[in-house]
Amino acid sequence: MTDPARRSYRIPVAMAAVTAAALAVVAPAVSVSAHERGDHQRGDHQRGDHQRRPVALQLLAINDFHGNLEPPSGSGGLITNPDGTRTPAGGAANLATHLRNLRDQAAARGAASLTVAAGDLVGASPLISAAFHDEPTIEALNLAGLQVASVGNHEFDEGYRELQRLDAGGCLPDGPTGKDNQNSCPDNAHPFPGAAFAYLAANVTEQATDTTILPPYWIKKVKGVKVGFIGMTLEGTPDIVTKSGVAGLTFGDEVQTANALVPKLRKKGVRSIVVLLHEGGFTADPKQFDACPGISGPIVDIAKGLSADIDAIITGHTHQGYNCRLPDPRGNPRLVTSASSFGRLVTEIDLTIDRRTRDVVRATSTATNHVVTRDVAPNAATAPMTALVAKYKGLVADIENKVIGTVATKAAVSRTGDASGESPLGNLIADAQLADPTVISGGVKPVIAFMNPGGIRNDLAVDPTSGEVTYGSAFTVQPFNNFLVSMDLAGAQIEALLEQQFAGPNATANKVLQVSAGFSYTWKASGADRVDPAGITLGGVPLDPAATYRIVTNNFLADGGDNFPAFTLGTNRLFGGLDIDAFANFLTAKSPYTPGPADRINVG
Repeated sequence: MTDPARRSYRIPVAMAAVTAAALAVVAPAVSVSAHERGDHQRGDHQRGDHQRRPVALQLLAINDFHGNLEPPSGSGGLITNPDGTRTPAGGAANLATHLRNLRDQAAARGAASLTVAAGDLVGASPLISAAFHDEPTIEALNLAGLQVASVGNHEFDEGYRELQRLDAGGCLPDGPTGKDNQNSCPDNAHPFPGAAFAYLAANVTEQATDTTILPPYWIKKVKGVKVGFIGMTLEGTPDIVTKSGVAGLTFGDEVQTANALVPKLRKKGVRSIVVLLHEGGFTADPKQFDACPGISGPIVDIAKGLSADIDAIITGHTHQGYNCRLPDPRGNPRLVTSASSFGRLVTEIDLTIDRRTRDVVRATSTATNHVVTRDVAPNAATAPMTALVAKYKGLVADIENKVIGTVATKAAVSRTGDASGESPLGNLIADAQLADPTVISGGVKPVIAFMNPGGIRNDLAVDPTSGEVTYGSAFTVQPFNNFLVSMDLAGAQIEALLEQQFAGPNATANKVLQVSAGFSYTWKASGADRVDPAGITLGGVPLDPAATYRIVTNNFLADGGDNFPAFTLGTNRLFGGLDIDAFANFLTAKSPYTPGPADRINVG
């Protein structure tokens, strides 16, 4: 296998479509050398490198930005502080302003500064970004001064060829008005430039070529000392994205991948190494974002396994804020951090690098999570970002503001589940999928719909005066542009998938599927069999294990996503339209819509 850091990463002239239809994509070539220009940028070789004083390096880290160019609304726009108070946070302009202030503070004390990220920068984004294939987010991160980032699972939402386009630049030929309410390069005078930062995917290999789809690492010379960054997504990415988006790819073990790259970096003279990893942990008290009380989850074992030559681990994926030291394989403490999500926190990591050994001095390195408050005074970074956001806000307005229906209660429809896991919004979405005409096969309509709770990204916002719901509000709920899939499942297979809500990887974090009207079951809080087969009913009649039932779900679940392999057993599949279209059309048809009782899922 060729050393992936030396090969050229060139994007094919014709790319596969990022949705079901194939689109030809023309994008400029990009190579590792373009990403490693930082090794030779003016100012890196500064006078006095021969002196013995250590190198001070500030890292500013974010993760799970998810295209939140505007300050997030609702609870997603708040940070809960250690004392229990809540602070409005986030927004690209505020983020850029805080980053500039922190860099200025570093410069004042003689420290260099690099801005880094740990994945999910795009995907599951608000309409202002998603309507333009997340090009606005990449442009915003360029403006914010991001220099290197790992990919995350959501970078694969529209397929890895689309990820490569976001990295390299170029426009999708999706027409003057865009397809499926998406429009690449909406400003004809302003072609999409691609990422100005290094996008890394060390553990994602294209099977056909046995090479990584993006560079595995990035090296930056800081005041004469090389610092290396390894970027990875979680090994389990194929389980939580659509299968078509990762077809032909292999996702490697995080520890094995990083540890294999350490000798290569050392051979290049790198002794200071940082891992950017889109995988994380959970703490016992999430509001303690500058600590890691009772931390658990995958990052604990990963940290134990990552080479002791790695000096810090910047993580993401779990949307939690934490900052502490976990033991490396030699038992020595090492910084492990995460900056929550949506640009609401920035982690400032201050590394001290010994100029003689070229390695990080862990004992004097520190980290702090800063809240990205919205009351920050403007600086030189504010106006350009504000202008960029305003530009795309204007371009998306016609789509975003279109009224698609009304809610009779004039109140938001909540995605929060009751004790059973059933939510009013989950019921609405499942009913919309069941009613969608595009999933009728040979005149046979589905009789049950299933929706994954993780795919419901926000409450459905409703105008409190008129009860009106806009397309923008609906898209905030379902931003993935998933396709609906109808299929045949046996009653026994439906019983199995209901058990999978509480088994295997879902045993520690139950994923209670939202279901359509007329279907009902009861689950219990403990025991080997959590769902009583006799209590599963459709239209009040017990499900027959031997009978065949037509069901509908989204293509993510249909491919076995969220650890529901029972869906992959479905036969006679039919791909219908987009889930967001089904949702919007149903709400229009049922307006004024009144949420019904929560009587489909019970717990006992």
